[in-house]
Amino acid sequence: MRELAGKTAFVTGAASGIGLALATAFAREGMKVMLADIEAAALDTAVDALRATGAEVRGAVCDVADPAGMDRAADAAFRAFGNVHILCNNAGVAAGGGIDQISVESWRWVIDVNLMGVAHGIKSFLPHMRRHGEGGHIVNTASMGGLNGGLGFSPYSASKHAVVAISEGLAWQLAPDRIGVSVLCPSYVRTRIGESGRNRPERYGSSPALDPAGPSAAMVAEIARQLDAGLDPAAVAARVVAAIREGQLYIFTHPGMRAEVEDRFAAILAAIDAFSDQ
Repeated sequence: MRELAGKTAFVTGAASGIGLALATAFAREGMKVMLADIEAAALDTAVDALRATGAEVRGAVCDVADPAGMDRAADAAFRAFGNVHILCNNAGVAAGGGIDQISVESWRWVIDVNLMGVAHGIKSFLPHMRRHGEGGHIVNTASMGGLNGGLGFSPYSASKHAVVAISEGLAWQLAPDRIGVSVLCPSYVRTRIGESGRNRPERYGSSPALDPAGPSAAMVAEIARQLDAGLDPAAVAARVVAAIREGQLYIFTHPGMRAEVEDRFAAILAAIDAFSDQ
């Protein structure tokens, strides 16, 4: 999908971080953009800032974990801009508490947002994109945590592995419809995902406090440090725009990513070879 000007994009998690960077990059390409986010005040600020640049944008408050809410946000985009061509299922959260302390509610929240939010976006937009027949592109935000086990046992890693898998399956199924699919797998980016508990709905309970002396405290502290020193979200958005134009399935953003997956892939291949030799 090489020509973006005049087309429409819909971005979830668009009030900050990678989502806002994506919306900004699309607007600079001359696209109309619907920004969707659960955080109403931050969404209003983001929309106002983009409008001040002359961009044609709207905002929709949306909890991606709620399929009806996603449908309403999609309908708002269709009413405002007509056909939607690019869908970015970007909203994401993280929750932990240590191996023994991760609550069932935390698992449900992370899976509902990171995985089911992607499924809900596809359900709300794919029939529309197929109907209008103008081609399009779906970008699902995963993570390097979806390709390796570096983050350990966590609902975040589990959800991101699932997003990689559904993106791979979706890509070959949609190729005949001229709808591209990309899965974004960044490493550390300067976002507020470490503070995602600020938007945790009451139905999932409160975020459990992490024991500062517990086994996961050091990992959480290191993740926070890496996020603070992470890549500028604008650089990630630039890679996404390039990948859409080139029709690339996998989007990587950081030098040295090969080293992050080599051990896992080597172990998998070695296990296959060992079984084949029996």
